[in-house]
Amino acid sequence: MPNLKDIRNQISSITSTRQITSAMKMVSAAKLRKAQNAIVQMRPYAIKLNAILENLCSSLDGNIENVYTEKRTENKILVVAVSSNRGLCGAFNTNVVKQINSLISEKYATQFANGNVHFVTIGRKITDTLIRRKFVVVNSYTSVYELLNFEKVFPIADTLMNLFANKQYDKIIIVYNRFKNAGIQYITEESFLPIEIIPTTKGTKSIDYILEPSGEVIIEKVIPKSLSIQLYKILLDSVASEHGARMTSMHKATDNASEMIKDLKQIYNKARQASITKEIIEIVSGAESLRL
Repeated sequence: MPNLKDIRNQISSITSTRQITSAMKMVSAAKLRKAQNAIVQMRPYAIKLNAILENLCSSLDGNIENVYTEKRTENKILVVAVSSNRGLCGAFNTNVVKQINSLISEKYATQFANGNVHFVTIGRKITDTLIRRKFVVVNSYTSVYELLNFEKVFPIADTLMNLFANKQYDKIIIVYNRFKNAGIQYITEESFLPIEIIPTTKGTKSIDYILEPSGEVIIEKVIPKSLSIQLYKILLDSVASEHGARMTSMHKATDNASEMIKDLKQIYNKARQASITKEIIEIVSGAESLRL
């Protein structure tokens, strides 16, 4: 028969845990609202800036010579892995690790075997994981999420652009969670550099710009701005995804705790009833023995 005291202690412990998970759910819901507003407001700007860049390139018939558009043999790969600083957010961080495992075992298996796949990490969880697995982490950023803004993101984007411009890497890709809603986040692998310029094809309408100074000079200024905005949008996506994943995870944890408390109370009541029944039987048996 279960010990009644132990069951009471379990119920008390799970009740305390439920209070914590419920509070975390409400905190994440409040943070999610702010993060969701930020990414919803940023996306149109990022999309429009990218569209302007594409139209500029199209107006020049794709004859663009820029270090950031240079196609190279993909011998050295830099993977920017984006995670959270904290856990308790379901499979949010695990999905990033799984995608990295897929990259180094399938798409870039040869480069990884030759030691030519390096990593830049944004977030404490992925940093700890990759260092523990002895991967080559050339840079890590764990404080960028504290009051996240464009000024904090620009130096990271600038570092990545310099690594590519100096030909230290032939391709830079970013692995992160893209936000859809509170319950859905898509693990995404997105190319950062080089920039792919799609030339205008026959029958495709492009905007005819009057450019001053030359289109090449303008594009040289727009590309770094576009890349910085792209990275900023990715981090906003990741932050919103994190809060959505944590809110969903804490909601499920709260529901599971409620179910466990319900089951334990049933077990407790049955054990208590069995204990009372046993005591009654012992009293009745004792009384009968005295009569004899």
